[in-house]
Amino acid sequence: MTNIREIRPEEIPVLEDFLYEAIFIPEGVPAPPRAIVKDKDLQVYVQDFGRKSDDRCLVAEMDGKIVGAVWTRIMDDYGHVDDQTPSLAISLYKEYRSRGIGTQLMRRMLERLKADGYKRVSLSVQKDNYALQMYRKVGFVPIADHGEELLMVCRL
Repeated sequence: MTNIREIRPEEIPVLEDFLYEAIFIPEGVPAPPRAIVKDKDLQVYVQDFGRKSDDRCLVAEMDGKIVGAVWTRIMDDYGHVDDQTPSLAISLYKEYRSRGIGTQLMRRMLERLKADGYKRVSLSVQKDNYALQMYRKVGFVPIADHGEELLMVCRL
């Protein structure tokens, strides 16, 4: 059974693992080195996480182990729309994908953001990413096409 809960402050370093897991790697393309998460463009997702009032993170836990995370913050990232709209990142360890855990995480985060008064949430996804279908299912719609990527928004 999956337990969805708030991340604890001492668990925040695990977000770098999930940031790496969130990188979409097309079939036949070698994975980048783990050190890529230290890149300035990616650090915006995790650096000083929990210190901003708009930072939110839920984790999926199974048998006492964190297996997935969804987090949002207002940041100037690939999914940036405006300074009132949080951008969302989500990932699960490979062996826990395609079990509905990501959908559970997404739905809980969307509920949380709505309860907190946000009007919408955004994300950027590569068109070839299998998660695109899940994003559509929970209510995200494309608002901009950037070639290989879509900028999507879910109205809360």
